[in-house]
Amino acid sequence: MSDIRNLAIIAHVDHGKTTLVDALLRQSGTFRVNQQVAERAMDSNALEKERGITILAKCTSVLWEDHRLNIVDTPGHADFGGEVERVLSMVDGVLVLVDAAEGPMPQTKFVLAKALKLGLKPLVVINKADRPDARPDEVYSEIFDLFVALEATEEQLDFPLLYASARQGWAVRDLNDAKVDLKVLYETIVSHIPIVKGDMDAPFTMLVTILEADPYLGRILTGRVQSGVARMNMPIKGLNKDNPQIEQARLTKILAFRGLERLPVDEAVVGDIIAVAGLTTTTVGDTIADATVTEPLHAQPIDPPTLAMTFTVNDSPYAGKEGTKVTSRMIRDRLFRESEGNISIWVKESESKDSFEVAGRGELQLGVLIETMRREGFELSISRPRVLFKTDEKGNRLEPMEEVQVDVDDEYTGVVVEKMGIRKGEMTDMRPSGGGKTRVSFLAPARGLIGYQGEFMTDTRGTGIMTRLFHGYGPYKGSIEGRRNGVLISNSTGTAVAYALWNLEDRGFLFINPGVDLYEGMIIGEHSRENDLEVNPIRGKQLTNIRTTSKDEAVRLTPPKIFTLEQAIAYIEDDELVEVTPKSIRIRKALLDPNARKRASRSKE
Repeated sequence: MSDIRNLAIIAHVDHGKTTLVDALLRQSGTFRVNQQVAERAMDSNALEKERGITILAKCTSVLWEDHRLNIVDTPGHADFGGEVERVLSMVDGVLVLVDAAEGPMPQTKFVLAKALKLGLKPLVVINKADRPDARPDEVYSEIFDLFVALEATEEQLDFPLLYASARQGWAVRDLNDAKVDLKVLYETIVSHIPIVKGDMDAPFTMLVTILEADPYLGRILTGRVQSGVARMNMPIKGLNKDNPQIEQARLTKILAFRGLERLPVDEAVVGDIIAVAGLTTTTVGDTIADATVTEPLHAQPIDPPTLAMTFTVNDSPYAGKEGTKVTSRMIRDRLFRESEGNISIWVKESESKDSFEVAGRGELQLGVLIETMRREGFELSISRPRVLFKTDEKGNRLEPMEEVQVDVDDEYTGVVVEKMGIRKGEMTDMRPSGGGKTRVSFLAPARGLIGYQGEFMTDTRGTGIMTRLFHGYGPYKGSIEGRRNGVLISNSTGTAVAYALWNLEDRGFLFINPGVDLYEGMIIGEHSRENDLEVNPIRGKQLTNIRTTSKDEAVRLTPPKIFTLEQAIAYIEDDELVEVTPKSIRIRKALLDPNARKRASRSKE
């Protein structure tokens, strides 16, 4: 039997971890020489490929010489921290991958802090060392300082350091060495990451870390075998600290990771990362064990959600025209299925049964869930995100705080500092980062950052990079100014007319093109003043029998601002909703009837 090493790759978004896994798979002989494999093969989800980020933790396995290396590709974004915390319980070491130019970023810090706390052994690779703006020596110092700041032990601080280019497929201990292949990286993993240990003679136990649905096998539970041997058709049970026996079953399928595939095997031993089928109730955080086991394995606690949105049934005049899944029962089943597999998302049903409060780690995580549901044919109405407050022992109000790090061109530093100040952000650090750029760090309330990403990109002409990381709960910072401008609201149902929109351009900027179907209460633009304004975007020009020169008739419209899903959710106020269907994203007032809106505003006053 080959010896087993289990490791996770930790890196910030776009620092190259998925590309590195591709190179490891290729050079280990996992793929045939002539086999066609997509780039970033580990990012298999459609949204991952579009956004260039890893959302779901995934396992792969590489056989190098006589060593089996089980590699877990972890998400780099803090919003998917629930995935990160679970998968770290499956591994004995971590490969920390850092960009040779950017250095360690907040998301690196987030996952690394979790790994060091669990006592995992780190191995550091400075990737993209072939970049013209690489600064490997400074980046090494920054990594070491980060380890010290995260209270790494003496043993963890004595980490091996390699330089690499995942895209070109080489790794070296010294930049003057010959840059040939990744052999040095394989050797370092084998020598530094501890070999898996466990009692082969003890009863079989395994902690569930990932849950997914398979159309043929049903529920598939992935985890690491902690003790004993798992065999096909053996009697097992699920248990946790609250329930000594969730269910009894037989192992109907054992799947082992081999390259990018999961292949059926007859048995799995200590240290193997496997996926099993045959259980109907056991879920993430539970223990699967031999029928004789009475004590569950320790499950890593998950940080609680900090942000919530209300998902409701779509009740607009166009409901049911574009989607196939529109009832509250379908939405309920889908949300509870998501919360079962994704333990960092919480779902609570309202008393009216037609709306659901969905809480998660951040806008990106909930945005990905909504986008996934939309592609599955769902129609939904989504409320403005709101943060989840807490109170301390003295009854003081606490709110979630985030560490914000921005890299901007020097000329835009002033406007970013000013805007963060308006959002009650406190500057904690400011330093030049080379190349005419400045790196500024803030501690800011999470609710002040809702909707800021789009404004930040506008203020920095698309050149700024902003990264956010949950810091913890802090004292309530007081009221924060919301959107300053009102909106333009359609007072009619019909199709938008170019002539009418042309006449409305003086009132503000528009969100729609001519020919779009509208309804009463739908938001079509932003007013240039603070109040909301009801307008008629479907009124055409009155035709007469008087001739005019055609040049006076030409209607030239300014291109509208078309919102993405995340931008729309961030833009709306408390009395507005985002209508999400498979084909459209519309912004609307929660109350479509103007008289109902007036009554609601009077009662609020």
